[in-house]
Amino acid sequence: MRLAVIIGSTRPGRIGPKVANWFAEIARIDGRFEIDIVDLADFGFPMEMGQGAPKMGQYHPDALPFAERIAAADAFVFITPEYNHGYPASLKSALDAIYKEWTMKPASFVSYGGASGGLRSIEQLRPVMAELHVHDIQASISLPFVFGAFAEDGSIKDPTTSKSAQAVLDQLEWWTSTLKSGRETNPFNA
Repeated sequence: MRLAVIIGSTRPGRIGPKVANWFAEIARIDGRFEIDIVDLADFGFPMEMGQGAPKMGQYHPDALPFAERIAAADAFVFITPEYNHGYPASLKSALDAIYKEWTMKPASFVSYGGASGGLRSIEQLRPVMAELHVHDIQASISLPFVFGAFAEDGSIKDPTTSKSAQAVLDQLEWWTSTLKSGRETNPFNA
């Protein structure tokens, strides 16, 4: 099963890649998923890609490499900061750029920020996931005061956070296996 770990922020100076690498390393050691780190900064989505629902086969040409990576994934973990009580525009643009590639796959979230740990970004993403026919699992991770959360070697300082990552992987494994089987035996047409 292939897990796309999606870095949602594209801002200069972002900590998202460090958060993504930490989670991806836990998932690699766990061994249940093949990991693909998908950094939205590598795609350079033009803003017009996020306007209106894309029609089948009519994606913006710049979205095609992204669509291929998302189509190859069986599950997603969104690494998202909280900006102004919400998630980044770069993530919204990516979510809106494609459609069918998201459908009937599970997702979880690793949010980060100040005191709230990015929880408001997760809460705003849940209805978007429902609209895309993505099953967002209950387990997620929140990293408050993220700039102090990591040791110099990239490890997380609070060991309970790694236990939360295991809970995410446990739930993702079940939902990924179940939804993958469902997609193969009874395809969903949204």
